[in-house]
Amino acid sequence: MQSSFIDKFLSNEPGSASRNFLLSALWWSLWAMGAGLIAGIEFSAPDLIHNIPQLSMPHLRMWHVNGVAIGWLSMAYVGSIYYMVPSLCKNKLWSERLGNFTMWAWNIVMIGAFANLLNGNTEGREYAELPALLDYMVVVALITIAINVYGTVATRNVKKLYVSLWYFLGSMFWFPLVYIIGQRTFVALPGLNDGIVGWFYGHNILGMWFTTMGVGMMYYLLPRLTKAPLYSHGLSMLGFWGIALFYAPTGTHHITQSPVPEWLKAIAIISSVFLFVPVITVLTNFFMTMKGKWGLVASDMTLRFAITSAGFYLITCMQGPFQATRWVNWYLHFSQWVVGHAHLALLGTFSFISTSAFYYVMPRLTGRDWYSMGLIRQHYWLKFLGFLLMMISLTIAGLIQAAGWAFGMPVDQWSLQIRPYWFLRAISGVMIVLGQFIFAYNVYKTLYGKQVETKKSASMEAIKA
Repeated sequence: MQSSFIDKFLSNEPGSASRNFLLSALWWSLWAMGAGLIAGIEFSAPDLIHNIPQLSMPHLRMWHVNGVAIGWLSMAYVGSIYYMVPSLCKNKLWSERLGNFTMWAWNIVMIGAFANLLNGNTEGREYAELPALLDYMVVVALITIAINVYGTVATRNVKKLYVSLWYFLGSMFWFPLVYIIGQRTFVALPGLNDGIVGWFYGHNILGMWFTTMGVGMMYYLLPRLTKAPLYSHGLSMLGFWGIALFYAPTGTHHITQSPVPEWLKAIAIISSVFLFVPVITVLTNFFMTMKGKWGLVASDMTLRFAITSAGFYLITCMQGPFQATRWVNWYLHFSQWVVGHAHLALLGTFSFISTSAFYYVMPRLTGRDWYSMGLIRQHYWLKFLGFLLMMISLTIAGLIQAAGWAFGMPVDQWSLQIRPYWFLRAISGVMIVLGQFIFAYNVYKTLYGKQVETKKSASMEAIKA
């Protein structure tokens, strides 16, 4: 009896931890993106909801950000690497039971985040709002993931480490440290020092977690989807060490309008500009690997999601150093341009690569073909066009808002001019959330609908061996 209970909740079946993480990520994406949709509508219709504080914009915004970053993206990343790392190492995941334990712990964190953030129980720091108990649980989860990943690599059946493993191992070393340093639970400093540490965390959750994991996943997916060798392993390592060298000090460019030390601002801005180097190497590698294979994007939806992610990564990394420079930062910083840039990174780049990995990994874990390719196309176009509409509307609203600040116009004047763009943003949210629900429906029908089981992939069979 005890054994069956353990096998049910802490399964030792190969691939179960990866599958459960991916399904959990999809579940939380619906709640988190739904909250973002309601919050976006409230910009255009502020009287939409009365006397329900949990559905007020500030509470919804906190849950939306944490739900997307910690629930959807991070859990999708972990689910993906729990499949990719054993595949690259030609062995099993070090411990499926530990992986499933981490999955349950992470879901408990998300339940706690949902209950606390919607009720306004927060530590009051950007991207680090979770209460202390949940912070401890996140650290435990990150450490258990690191143990599982490092244990799998240590027992690998191949000699050389493919570049994706470098990115995954680096992420699992850097991010727990970044998280501990950036949380008020573990490190609390007075005044501006707290702001500096806060933005060290706020920007490095992007650089040392979402970027490094996402790039590693792209390096895994592109050669497999195109059946072409990676263009340059040397460039891939240059990109890895470039990110490791230049990304960490960039966080202070978020607070260049504050009285933090000028030398710290200078280091942050210079490091932001130097990020062009690893970005160019990474994207050159991606696009040269695609040489002669671009036609596949028309028919392979998984590849289309991945290449779209790479395109948005290019735009994200052109914008980032540009708007980190002093005068551009001064002009744009307190506007909706920055909100558009944040969505360009998280929704445009990282959500598309997570979705690509989901579409690639799930059939190989379950041995079942996707229920409907038509639904995958609908998901893509709703997500893609919805995001473009959001990005364009926020960018235009940001330029109007920045001009209003710069020319000293009364807030009630320029704010009236951006109301149409709030409406367009709400429409874009409807499209994106509808696409995510179509995604979830397709996953449900794939897993639980009637179909003839297909043979699992060779990589999955190798994991079972």
